[in-house]
Amino acid sequence: MSTGTNQTIVKGIVPPMVTPLLSDNLSLDVESVNTLLEHLIAGGVHGVFILGTTGESTSLSYLTRELLINETCRIVNGRIPVFVGVTDTSIEESLHLAHIAHQAGATAVVAAPPFYYGLGQEELYKYYWSLASQLPLPLFLYNMPSHTKVNIDRGTVLRLAEHPNIIGLKDSSANTVYYQSLCYMLKFKEDFSLLVGPEEITSETILMGGSGGVNGGANMFPKLYVELYNATIARDFDRIRVLQNLVMDVATKIYTIGSYGSSYLKGLKSALSVLGLIQPYIAPPFNTFEEKEMSQVRDSVNRIKKEIEAILG
Repeated sequence: MSTGTNQTIVKGIVPPMVTPLLSDNLSLDVESVNTLLEHLIAGGVHGVFILGTTGESTSLSYLTRELLINETCRIVNGRIPVFVGVTDTSIEESLHLAHIAHQAGATAVVAAPPFYYGLGQEELYKYYWSLASQLPLPLFLYNMPSHTKVNIDRGTVLRLAEHPNIIGLKDSSANTVYYQSLCYMLKFKEDFSLLVGPEEITSETILMGGSGGVNGGANMFPKLYVELYNATIARDFDRIRVLQNLVMDVATKIYTIGSYGSSYLKGLKSALSVLGLIQPYIAPPFNTFEEKEMSQVRDSVNRIKKEIEAILG
């Protein structure tokens, strides 16, 4: 990450950190927050994003969100950038969380569109422009149409990129045509970062001109995703093929257990518990895996971990 005149240029792997919880499925597990953050930093990640979709932000109380912001910034202590999700249906609550993040020492905030009413593009543009103008920190747009019911159209992104406090976009649409178009339209705007959510296409989108990945699997195996990023930047296609296969193993073997809309979150948190990094608890309305499913997670995690160690050492 480097700093321009008014903005922060974000590149690399920025894991969307899970939120470790205690057995009541509600309270923050501060000890595991520390363990997980140290694991991520040791893995060489380029930043950390808390209170996103993977962080179960909308399922957490505001007190828990504030505690996570403060504890994360305290533990990180400036070693890597900290990005804080402030998505909410109320702009007042988004601004409140942003001020907490600013006071704690966070680097920037991230906001998806308000997710109850279906906004038109002009309404979305005005909302983001107003939010960015009031924030104490730089803002990343977050395109998550599967959860918010609205896509941030390419033209809207281009207009918003002119705001001096809007520094980038995280796209979780998995639409590579959309992403490629953004890379093309913003290729001369060097102070605007384009990050991708789905890890299966991170290398591909970096080759398109993207800036990096906000990849859930980097919670488990940060070195794998950092190595894939480095290999992609170096255009080492033989290395990319090997590492990409491992990333696909993670996505297909850990995120697809059970027929749940929450299989990704359950699989990820369960895998992290197998690795000894957190407890497997997940916030309501979801529940943790039963033993049969946990057995599948253990088998997959242990096999993939051995494969990664054999390649990365």
